[in-house]
Amino acid sequence: MSKLINRVGRVVAPGVVDFLTREVKEPGPRQVVVKIAASAICGSDLHIFKGKHPSAPLPVTIGHEFSGEVVATGSAVTKVKSGDRVTVEPVLTCGECSACRTGNYGYCERISFTYRNGDGAMADYITVDEVSLYKLPEHLSYDAGALIEPLSVATHAVRRAGIELGEKVLVIGAGAIGLLVAALCRRRGATEVAVVDFSPKRLAMALELGATTVVNPSVQSVEEAVKELTGGTGFDKSFECVGLEVTFNQAMMALRKNGLATIVGIFEQPLITIPATRFITHEIKVQGSQGYCWDFPVALEMSKSIDLEKLITHRFPLEELQQALETSIDRDSGSIKIVLHP
Repeated sequence: MSKLINRVGRVVAPGVVDFLTREVKEPGPRQVVVKIAASAICGSDLHIFKGKHPSAPLPVTIGHEFSGEVVATGSAVTKVKSGDRVTVEPVLTCGECSACRTGNYGYCERISFTYRNGDGAMADYITVDEVSLYKLPEHLSYDAGALIEPLSVATHAVRRAGIELGEKVLVIGAGAIGLLVAALCRRRGATEVAVVDFSPKRLAMALELGATTVVNPSVQSVEEAVKELTGGTGFDKSFECVGLEVTFNQAMMALRKNGLATIVGIFEQPLITIPATRFITHEIKVQGSQGYCWDFPVALEMSKSIDLEKLITHRFPLEELQQALETSIDRDSGSIKIVLHP
């Protein structure tokens, strides 16, 4: 492999990014070097940018939603070859704990992600294990391929929730994950999918992707909308895709008796107050959903019916990472998904 110089973006302090510059090492026997073509900003990147991610203390490299081209392979690699278009599942697992040994690697006792180990995808190149690679099908561009990771997060949440035919579902938060959750719920058979957000642009996107109803809390309260849409009984399932105390409680209180809330948002303030009595009086269930486990292949199949490029509102060159992140947290920017190109 010829000498390759890599820029790797990282957050060094709240609101401040810089780039590490280093040479790309030769890949190990089962490793692959990917030249990044597109890298998308994730909600967790924004939590890191604000210095408030509960599991990623600063300084830390960022970026884990990406696609690119294979440019070098290790001696034992058989799955891909140079020139292949790929996306990457950026999870790191030990392979030794009971969860990993039974195929439930999403519950690995030492689970981590590439960006937390110095290999962020806001970069020119990234070296990953062959097992993490998935070839991009022809119908996906590099930009769309970078969104297979968030689609996998949504896929995991919807599969965990066990959405069934005819169910009524409430999705709180119309960021990329919330929008994709809503789209997948409809494709899973939910007949009513209501999406809550303050952004008219995001609510319009929710309708385009399959939501049946949208709710803007500045116009109508969530409580009023729940009564109107369910006759007062509540939704079968709800998804919290924001990460705030108020939305956690809305996801709980919007459920019918024996309903299920799935919590997907990242909480910058981990300690919250909830109406505990609701668990007893309504026998509701609340579960979390993080990452993915055998969800990338499903997401790649589902991408045939979801126009992922619709979510992309802004594009920046990699060297403008600072501006891209500032745009992402600017409520007036109208951003949904921002993609960077090295």
